[in-house]
Amino acid sequence: MLLIPVVDDDGAPFWEYAARGELRVQCCADCDELRFPPRPCCPHCQSFAADWRRMSGRGRIWSYVVPHPPLLPAYADLPGYNAIVVELADAPRIRLVGNLVAAADAPLNSVAPDRLRIGAPVKAVFHTPPGGLTVPRWVLERP
Repeated sequence: MLLIPVVDDDGAPFWEYAARGELRVQCCADCDELRFPPRPCCPHCQSFAADWRRMSGRGRIWSYVVPHPPLLPAYADLPGYNAIVVELADAPRIRLVGNLVAAADAPLNSVAPDRLRIGAPVKAVFHTPPGGLTVPRWVLERP
């Protein structure tokens, strides 16, 4: 089984929105600063009031890695898969980790490693494995 995120109380709304196909980021209701990962207190003004702001789902690859064998057993049949860090277009200080794939339900190794480029524009898509948690993935905006 592939690794799945652990849902905690602070992050639960992120996953609920993802299940609806929405990418949202926690926002302080008092000072309007975005924050990720979600947490109970604003690091800017120490307020406990928070909302969730919808993002466009667009960003750029800020960093990436292609793991090489030996891989964890669940990933052994997926050599060439990637893990990317995406800087959101709407909030450049917010970065999310995920995978670049050819389509929402494509295998994790569906994009050749030589297609990965720092700065490449991407957009969010959502994948729900059978009986699993919906996770954001990323596709190239210009394939």
